[in-house]
Amino acid sequence: MLSDRLMTKAPKSAAEGTETASETPRGDREMIAGLSRGLSVIRAFSAGGPFCTLTEIANITGLSPAAARRCLHTLEELGYAGRVGRRFFLRPRVLELSAAYLDSINPEALAREYLQEIASASGQSSSLAVLDGGDVIYLARVGARRIVRLEASVGTRYPAYATALGRVLLAGLPEDMLDQYLRTTEFKKLTRRTLTEPDKLAKAIQDAGEDGYAIVEDELAIGVLSIAVPVKNKAGEVVAAINCSAQTGETTQKGLKQYLPILRETAARISSALLHFPTLVPVSIR
Repeated sequence: MLSDRLMTKAPKSAAEGTETASETPRGDREMIAGLSRGLSVIRAFSAGGPFCTLTEIANITGLSPAAARRCLHTLEELGYAGRVGRRFFLRPRVLELSAAYLDSINPEALAREYLQEIASASGQSSSLAVLDGGDVIYLARVGARRIVRLEASVGTRYPAYATALGRVLLAGLPEDMLDQYLRTTEFKKLTRRTLTEPDKLAKAIQDAGEDGYAIVEDELAIGVLSIAVPVKNKAGEVVAAINCSAQTGETTQKGLKQYLPILRETAARISSALLHFPTLVPVSIR
């Protein structure tokens, strides 16, 4: 198994030196340090690109070259990574790691049974997303049949603060977690209209919570307009969000708001069907 192989540690030599603090579990004796390192190496390809050298992987992850080399060798032996010369790359087998989650979510059913109604009624795109760290990650989507400025698909990530989906998800966080997010996140200007001031973002998130929806225009990308509502479980906790997204040349914020009733109706239907999607749980910030 992947976890068994990654937790196997080779004896250290003088050349290897000691491992850095980032390579050891922090405060949790149940945590498998080797598995944590291996997953960090896999994630490093998102930041470093499809082909990375050992040195690049070590720099991105904060691992020592020796630890990064052992992780890459293990992933290579298990068929999750390959190499061309000095450059490593991920193999398609990595998709197996996400397949179980996607199977439990059943994005095809979400799109077919729920999001399609929004797309059909509005003629626009509709998506369902959850909060993962400081990003929204798309789990299901029905796209409008036209060329769009910013195309998303299952697995796409965007910064939560710059999206309507993200703001309704952030509005569902406990107050202390939201405060931590606002204090520790680096808010970058994605367009000239992106809100990056923490106090203004806090107000926008508060408004999303009080209004039960968020609408964002030209903040993630110029020409992109989106309205989103939260999906809640029976306890009233926000577990996901759905949206209706359009191009600014086709409609206005007022025009998009006319689809609030169907968005809220669909969110309520998904809430009632959450037993069919057991891995949708309350969102959190890590």
